[in-house]
Amino acid sequence: MELKTHVRKRRWTTVSGYGLFVALMVAGYYYNITFVQLGLIDLGTRLVGMSETTVSMWMAALALVTLVVAAVTGLTMDRRGWSTDLRTKLRLLFGVVCVQFALTLVAPMIRTVPAFGAWIVFASIGLGVGFPVSFSLAVDLVPVPDRGYVAAAITAIAYFLANAIPLSWSVDVFSQLMVAAMAPGLFVLGILSFTSFDRLETILDVLGEQHETYGTGRFCHGDPIRARSLAFVVPLVLMFGVFFIDSLGFLRIIDTPSLLLSSWQSPEFSTRLFIAVAHVVGAVMAGVIYANYSLSRIFLWTFALFALTHVMYTSDLRFAELFPTIADNGMSPLNPALYAVAVSFYTTLNFALWPDLSTPETIGTHSAIGIGVAGWLATFSSTALALYFQATELTLLSHLNVVQALSLLLLFGLAVGLYARRMVELARANRGASA
Repeated sequence: MELKTHVRKRRWTTVSGYGLFVALMVAGYYYNITFVQLGLIDLGTRLVGMSETTVSMWMAALALVTLVVAAVTGLTMDRRGWSTDLRTKLRLLFGVVCVQFALTLVAPMIRTVPAFGAWIVFASIGLGVGFPVSFSLAVDLVPVPDRGYVAAAITAIAYFLANAIPLSWSVDVFSQLMVAAMAPGLFVLGILSFTSFDRLETILDVLGEQHETYGTGRFCHGDPIRARSLAFVVPLVLMFGVFFIDSLGFLRIIDTPSLLLSSWQSPEFSTRLFIAVAHVVGAVMAGVIYANYSLSRIFLWTFALFALTHVMYTSDLRFAELFPTIADNGMSPLNPALYAVAVSFYTTLNFALWPDLSTPETIGTHSAIGIGVAGWLATFSSTALALYFQATELTLLSHLNVVQALSLLLLFGLAVGLYARRMVELARANRGASA
C-alpha cells in the first residue's frame, strides 16, 4: 500500500513538472510571437511614428542586445551552478516576469523615440535572462524520452491559441491581453519562488533532484558536446536558417491583405480554426518524428516543407499574374495550412533540441547561444531585412522569390551534407575492414 502511494505521489510530481514547464514555455513563446514580434512593429510605426526602416534597426538592436545578455547569463548560470538549482532558476524567472509585466503595461503609453529605445534596452535584458533560465528548466522537469512530445504540446497549444483567438494585431490589444495573462502567472511564480510549506517543498525537492537522473540530453551520451564542436555548430546553423526563412516570408505575407485575410487574420473563424488545427497536426507529427527518428530526419522534413510551401506561394502568385480572371478567388487555403505545419515542425524541434544537446552543467550556455543566435538573432535580422525590402518597395513576388531560393538552397545543402557524411562513414568503415 505504501509503495503504491509513493508511486502515485511520484507520478503526480512528474505530471506537475510537465505542467509547469509547458505552461511557462507556452506563455513565453506566445508573448514573443505576438507582443514582441508583432506588437513592437505596430508600436514603433503607428504610435511613435518611426519609419519601417528605423523600426527594423531597433528590432535588430533588440536581437543583438538580447543575444549578449543571454550569453552572459548562460555562462554565469553554468559557472555558478545555477543551472542545477531549481529554486534559483524559479527566482530568476520571477524577476524576469516582473520586468516584462511592467514593460508590457507601459508599452502603449510610449510616444517618443528615446522612450522606445529605453524600452528596447530593458526588454532585451529581460528576454536575455529569460531564455537560458526557462529552457534550462527542461533538465529538471522533463525526462529525455518525453522531450519531443512535451515540445509538441507546447507548440500545439501556443499556436492554437495564437490562431484560433481573434485579436487585432496592435500593441494596445496585445498589452491588455498579456497583462491579464501575466498577473496570475506572476502570483504562482512568486509562491513557487519564495513561499515555504511542507507539501510544496517536497515537490520542489523531488523536481530539483531529477537533473541527476535524466539531465543529460539525448545527444550527449557519447563524446561531450561543446559549444564550439560541430555537433553543436551544425544544428545551430540549420536552426538559424529555418528561423531566418520563416520570419522573412511570414512578415511579408501578413502585410499582404490578399494573403492574410485568407489565413491568419481571416474574418472567417473556420479559416482561422483550420490553420490552428494544421499547427496542432504539424506539432504532433514533429513530436513523434523527433522522439523516434534521427535529428537529420526532422531537419530534412522541416526544410522540405518550407521549400514546398514557398514554391506553392510563388506558383500561385505567378498564376495570378498570368490569369488574373481565373485567380480572383485568392490563394489556395492549402498554402497557409502547409506553412503552419512547417512552422510547427521547427518550433517543436527548437523546444526539444537545446536541452538534448546539453548536460545540466552546460544547459545555460547552450540554450543561451541556441535561442539567442538561431532564434532571436535570426528572427530579428530577417525582420529587419523584410522591413527594408518593404521600404524599398520590392514586389511581393520578388520578396517571396528570395525566400523560396533560400529555402531550396538550405534543403539542397542539407541533403548534400548528409550524403557527404554518409560517404565519409562508409569510407572509414571500408578502411577499417581492410586493416
